[in-house]
Amino acid sequence: MDDLRIEKIELFKVPPRWLFLKITTKSGIIGWGEPVVEGKAATVEACVHELSQYLIGRSANDIEDIWQTLYGGGFYRGGPILMSAISGIDQALWDIKGKHLGVPVYDLLGGAVRKKMKMYCWIGGDHPEVVLEQAREKVEQGYKAVKMNATGAFAWIDSLQKIKTVADNIRLLREEFGDTLDIGLDFHGRIHKGMVKRLIDELAPYNPMFIEEPVLSENKEAFDHIYPYTSIPIATGERMFSRWDFKELLHSGTVDIIQPDLSHAGGISEVRRIAAMAEAYDVALAPHCPLGPVALASCLHVDFNSINAVIQESSLGIHYNKGFDLLDYMDNPEIFDVKDGYIELLKKPGLGVEINEEKLREGQKIGHNWANPVWRNEDGSFAEW
Repeated sequence: MDDLRIEKIELFKVPPRWLFLKITTKSGIIGWGEPVVEGKAATVEACVHELSQYLIGRSANDIEDIWQTLYGGGFYRGGPILMSAISGIDQALWDIKGKHLGVPVYDLLGGAVRKKMKMYCWIGGDHPEVVLEQAREKVEQGYKAVKMNATGAFAWIDSLQKIKTVADNIRLLREEFGDTLDIGLDFHGRIHKGMVKRLIDELAPYNPMFIEEPVLSENKEAFDHIYPYTSIPIATGERMFSRWDFKELLHSGTVDIIQPDLSHAGGISEVRRIAAMAEAYDVALAPHCPLGPVALASCLHVDFNSINAVIQESSLGIHYNKGFDLLDYMDNPEIFDVKDGYIELLKKPGLGVEINEEKLREGQKIGHNWANPVWRNEDGSFAEW
């Protein structure tokens, strides 16, 4: 298909911490992707430029062959930078293919298995009043589920006083909303193995929807001890980058929900494969997505097509998005309207996101150099963020 030959690749590093990819074909069809690692946008940008030698002149229709070439053609495989670059390229190619054929991406994957997708978003803040205020806001906006960090900086073994304060925020939410609000708790890999069970003891009475990243993903063997200790569903996967990273975890039987990121774990092609692997192990899918509109749309297309998808994260109003938010670069923000806790099936061809390129180019002039904070414990030692 000569009309789908890739002629141009452009990248836009824009606030708050995003990187957009635009692929243009000979026929003028444009595909959008988000190839980024938060805090490493320039590094991923360089990687996309390096991979462009495998893209220019190729038909955008050849999604799978391009994926395999990008993954294996450089000999060294995997990791956050390469897989995030591949992710954004893959998203853009699916966007082009859907637009060319006039159908949404989930139709190309085999069709939708649901008519709407349950959503959650972040609430944050160190003070209980802020958590309550933000939760009320989200409920008014139509959400029936939220997520928050369980803790701040935590030492390898921390004080009893600190342990006792961890449950305060979720306790207040339960007192305010009862069981009508689902509440996910993100440990964010901040907790070391020796503290996880003590924290679960404090949290269990308030019935969180799940515990996310109870330990860092590189400490997967700790799940063998954590999983049988609690009936709270265990979730992880945002820092895992391919089906090979998920393979051992799924086989161990120590996770209930996997959370691959559509901008980190190989894009639509790879996450759909990961979702199918998880289904075979009776494990649910809840893609990680603290990023922009193209990443969210990519997640939703996989969700719509995956029977084990249970809930979808959105970055709308997230505390990282200072000055700019999820909808700011879009001409059709209404596609992400949340009604009674759900986003309805996307109907437009491709990913369905209409990017306002003028605003994107304005944002590119501002750019960003976002980096996550570096935390320290009271004794000055490094703490996981």
